[in-house]
Amino acid sequence: MKSKPDIYHEKQSKQLCALHTLNNLFQKPDTFTKTLLDDLCIQLTPNSWINPHRSFFGLGNYDVNVVMAAIQLMDCEMVWWDKRRRITPQDVNSAIGLILNLPSPSRVGSLLFPFRTKHWLAIRQFDSVYYNLDSKLPEPESIGDIQQLIEHLTRHLNEEDCELFLVNSTKPCTLAVAELM
Repeated sequence: MKSKPDIYHEKQSKQLCALHTLNNLFQKPDTFTKTLLDDLCIQLTPNSWINPHRSFFGLGNYDVNVVMAAIQLMDCEMVWWDKRRRITPQDVNSAIGLILNLPSPSRVGSLLFPFRTKHWLAIRQFDSVYYNLDSKLPEPESIGDIQQLIEHLTRHLNEEDCELFLVNSTKPCTLAVAELM
């Protein structure tokens, strides 16, 4: 029986799920920091008192533009998946990882608010098994093989307000590049 691979997994802090998703995707602590993501927000909308790309209170809650800009810093691109299309193994196999943006209940402690926010999470393959690297989980959760992944993604994409992004390398894929990711 195969042992579980050594997987880097950041856990949820404040509204920093985008930060945790990026570090979990690239499997390195501090690949991205809150300071770097805040700097990207400012670069995306300079000279703005209220930045539309993050939480007003500075707790995180970064939008898709910040996540895409961060991904580009790693010589990768984030491609939005048109959920009207059926997902195939070929679509997933070309990606270095996947990112889901899902609706999430909004709460502070045990107090649940009547509106929902969005939550980012990464999915990566390790030793032919796909893992959910959601920062709200206590540890990475095995999804299974490619067919189980497609079923998992299809279930999520059938939910309202769920978005899937494929993360692809923009460099020619060599062994050296693959090892960096």
